Amino acid sequence: MNEELRRIQTGTNIQEKANLIWSIADALRGLYKPHEYGEVILPMTVIKRFHDTLLPTRDKVLEIYEKVKHLEVKDGFLQKASGYVFYNISNFTFENLLSDPNNIEENFLAFLHGFSENVQDVLKNFDFEREITKLANNDKLFFIIQEFNAEKAYMGPDKITSTDMGYIFEELIKKFSESYDEEAGSHFTSRDIIYLMTDLLIAEEKDVLIDDGVAKTVYDQTMGTSQMLSAMEERLKALDAEAEVTTFGQEINEQTYAIAKADTMIRGGNPDNMKLGNTLTNDQFEGYTFDYCISNPPFGTDWKSEYKKVKEEHDKGENGRFGVGLPKKNDGQLLFLLNGLSKLKSTGRMAIIHNGSALFSGAAGSGESEIRRYVIENDWLEAIIQLPNDAFYNTGITTYIWVLTKSKPDHRIGKVQLIDASNMYEKRRKNIGSKRVDITEVCRELIVQAYGEFINKVYFNDERTVESKIFPNHEFGFYVVTVETPQYDEKGNKILKKGKPVANTAKRVTENIPLTEDIKTYFEKEIQPFNTDAWIDETKTKIGYEIHFPRLFYKFQQPERSYEIAKRIKKIEEEIVKSFESLSGQEVEVHE
Repeated sequence: MNEELRRIQTGTNIQEKANLIWSIADALRGLYKPHEYGEVILPMTVIKRFHDTLLPTRDKVLEIYEKVKHLEVKDGFLQKASGYVFYNISNFTFENLLSDPNNIEENFLAFLHGFSENVQDVLKNFDFEREITKLANNDKLFFIIQEFNAEKAYMGPDKITSTDMGYIFEELIKKFSESYDEEAGSHFTSRDIIYLMTDLLIAEEKDVLIDDGVAKTVYDQTMGTSQMLSAMEERLKALDAEAEVTTFGQEINEQTYAIAKADTMIRGGNPDNMKLGNTLTNDQFEGYTFDYCISNPPFGTDWKSEYKKVKEEHDKGENGRFGVGLPKKNDGQLLFLLNGLSKLKSTGRMAIIHNGSALFSGAAGSGESEIRRYVIENDWLEAIIQLPNDAFYNTGITTYIWVLTKSKPDHRIGKVQLIDASNMYEKRRKNIGSKRVDITEVCRELIVQAYGEFINKVYFNDERTVESKIFPNHEFGFYVVTVETPQYDEKGNKILKKGKPVANTAKRVTENIPLTEDIKTYFEKEIQPFNTDAWIDETKTKIGYEIHFPRLFYKFQQPERSYEIAKRIKKIEEEIVKSFESLSGQEVEVHE
């Protein structure tokens, strides 16, 4: 199946299942408030996903269990029988649970307790048993199980892929969050953007991966429901069907963590690699490094509550993740950039999404500027790609993919590629929240082509364009120098202190000087001729780094000539007059 057909089928799967599950949620009205529906529906969806996944091997598992139940260690036998890293040894299914409605609560709990311990951990993060009692006491449990047992509610991996399932969960979380007027797990990243990120990550080494085979580790520091991890695994296995891809992720939200862990288990991954906790303050992967880091961290979100622990790590300098600098407390996105870099192998590659403030916020010497300086002066920044606006489900702002590596290919050394792909999209027929555009396969291929060719060029697809520009690293750096002017007394003489002129703070100014310029030469040429007594206070000189995308891609447009504007106005007036005459039947005299 080609990608376009698969995308259509996936979209159908997502909408059908999400709508079905949402309709089941309506049965909770009255017993739960709309924003509380997720406390029942999300764990039930996970449970049904586990249930349907295990159905084909259920009899085999029960047969093996009878043979090994006396053994102290039985997990290996039962996992082999189920074909997964999890299993269920109860005699219940959704089907036979319904045959005994009088004991539905007791039997359903027995069914849940029959799962292996790793599934128990998933369910524990939903705190679901309390809800089961509430549902049973209000005659809702039988109905909920009955609806989830319907043929159209089947969720086995033979019909619903891991990627489809992840987006079903995200669609549900989004709806539940909207019911409570809160953000749906920050910014869910749509499939088209994830695929662009994965393709950018493997573009430079695609041929090597095909020739040598794939054995890679992938890390997402803000994994949500783990869709970036599963998409990266999908992409690598498309290159090499025998690929060894090991995924790792950390998530702060208990419910999305539970979903990610469940998804990993069904994909055949190691659920122990999925960790719960705050990445900034409770790093679950200290000492680990990975081949790939892919993530969409929160941006524009304050980190005041994490400040104390982050500052403690910052004070460790090179022995901590954040020694380079700390951004302002109202936006911690660049802390995730530093964490990601700390997790890259010496040959590792990272794709991370940021908004515009990461490019230029913060004056020279600030935490933000120092982080950009650290990245660029270490020559780790390969490229930044501006995405189309309205590409995310719940934000329409301008966003960028940063591509970083600790081992640039020779032709990229000392350079940064900027790609303006803001115009490379197709409009959606139907909006999903704030998402009004898609980066289709054709669009994505052109963006990846522009990235791979690494030249200054404008690429065309009908009326859509992608523009690539290459800049030396130092293009983004500048000196900020403080220019002082002396104070004068009433007679016009310089005021001196210890033989040196005293600065007039009212006339103090700063100048930005490109790193390519010699400060002394610049001063003598650009400043001293206009202020002969001025001097530079070298103790105050700082180095800053910023990347002004709009300025670097600015194109001058010649203003329309006045007579052209006049002609256009005259034509509009004539059309208005004709319309009035046809409506009124009266002739109108027009004066020049």
